[in-house]
Amino acid sequence: MRIRVRRTGGFAGIEREAEVDTCDRPDAEEWQALAGRVLASGRSAPPAGVPDGFSYEITVDGRTVCTADPRLTDDERELVARVLKEGA
Repeated sequence: MRIRVRRTGGFAGIEREAEVDTCDRPDAEEWQALAGRVLASGRSAPPAGVPDGFSYEITVDGRTVCTADPRLTDDERELVARVLKEGA
């Protein structure tokens, strides 16, 4: 499973993108469960954000959902943080 996060917006408007491939990871099932919950709760169109807030596109194996600050669910927030931290 490939999980990609694209973050845009913020005060400086700097875009950040990272991707994680879970195939060979020992914690792949955990990543897949988290990604599944995010896909189930996500929207296909970007929601209205707040000034200087971040907007996110989360893509899991070709399926994209959108979210924005401050409306991230706990699962979305966790997945975004993990991918941006560990992704290349």
